[in-house]
Amino acid sequence: MTPTSTPISTAWSAVGGDPALLPRLSTVVREGALHARLPVRELARACVGACALAAAELAARRAGLFEVPGVRLDDGAIATAFVSERHLLVDGRAPVNFAPLSRFWRTSDGWVRTHANYPHHRARLLTALGVTREDPDAVGAALAERSAREVEEAVYAAGGLAVALRTPEEWVAHEQAAAVARRPLVEHERSDTARARALPSLDGSPLLPAAGVRVLDLTRVIAGPVATRTLALLGADVLRVDAPQQPELPDQHADTGFGKRSATLDLTTDRRTFEELLAEADVVVTGYRPGSLDRFGLSARALTERRPGLVVAEVSAWGAYGPWGERRGFDSLVQVVTGIAATEGGMTDGSAGQPGALPAQALDHGTGYLLAAAVLRALTEQLEQGYGRCVRLSLARTAKWLTTGIQPSGEGTLTSQASESAEVYDGPDAWLTERDSALGRLRYARSPVSFAGGPVDWARPPGVWGADPARWA
Repeated sequence: MTPTSTPISTAWSAVGGDPALLPRLSTVVREGALHARLPVRELARACVGACALAAAELAARRAGLFEVPGVRLDDGAIATAFVSERHLLVDGRAPVNFAPLSRFWRTSDGWVRTHANYPHHRARLLTALGVTREDPDAVGAALAERSAREVEEAVYAAGGLAVALRTPEEWVAHEQAAAVARRPLVEHERSDTARARALPSLDGSPLLPAAGVRVLDLTRVIAGPVATRTLALLGADVLRVDAPQQPELPDQHADTGFGKRSATLDLTTDRRTFEELLAEADVVVTGYRPGSLDRFGLSARALTERRPGLVVAEVSAWGAYGPWGERRGFDSLVQVVTGIAATEGGMTDGSAGQPGALPAQALDHGTGYLLAAAVLRALTEQLEQGYGRCVRLSLARTAKWLTTGIQPSGEGTLTSQASESAEVYDGPDAWLTERDSALGRLRYARSPVSFAGGPVDWARPPGVWGADPARWA
């Protein structure tokens, strides 16, 4: 970040936005929101701000407005949405966010963090450790006998997920960190010379900048689904497609399924249906491990060859490059590897003290809103220039921005406009609401993406996972 830049101007520039639009933003600052050692609130505000401004810009272009609608950011709404999975209630039941084996563990020389929410990852973790039952005591005993780096490599070799705790200095010295540092926050590529499908003009209220846009959602967990959930809020027809043998975790689906339809499709046996969907898609968003979908012809290059004019948006944990380019990863693991957990725990090295965590899975949520912003800006650019586009983001690159590129509150954190007001964050209640759904009575966080004349809630609640037909509405 240059001396004159701010987090929001950095995020807006990263998605290709015109800096002349930044004064359209105003901010309600709430002290205490997303409190952390690192500037999490500033990152969250910037990512949501870039997304909301991109939405307002696209709405203005499609509606023929002379001025881009104003965007009002509220730290309370943003803080609430960044932990939306924790605020979700289904018929009064609180969600399960981490399984018993997804946690920090002591090793012989430090700490590791494992991720075992999905059954297949849990099974691979146990296999790598030589543990025959799902028993935290047995897992802890097996880990205590090994070094953290040994565990990391053994579990990854078995197809599971475990990472050794690193300090910021240790991560900077890693080859993957160097590869991440060489990349921009958002990678852009113009993918072909065919013009995209023309989108109709907007009329009516609310303004839905993504109305009529067909989004094929091939994502899982949080970052990608947050992006597509946001596009659904803004009017897109979002169809999430999963393999029938890999169901999403029920609470995760309930939290990120707002506004979408959900279908299952086995690409090994029903490629025809997928190709029919692709032929009419405007946007494809992928969130799987880099390279894992290539065998199905789902790389960005292969997709745009078959569907010229397509916008492809890709998100991954470590980036699609470097020695870890094909590794699996999740927000909690990226925090541990990049030195965030050591910083938040106040640790001076990787073995002393207790590792900490950010107050939210901010890498996931922040990257998700930034991914949605990049898609919206790509659609705006298509209105002027046509052509397909590909945008790529990674949690590790967002982590680098958080740890080295954002100033803490107090200096240069807002746009050129002064904050609208300064208040104290006194909890999430003002940004929670309820509605009935096929899953039960839901309490959930409203979206923080807001602009004058835009939508205030999703048009539909999440439905039953995989219950919708694999076709466009």
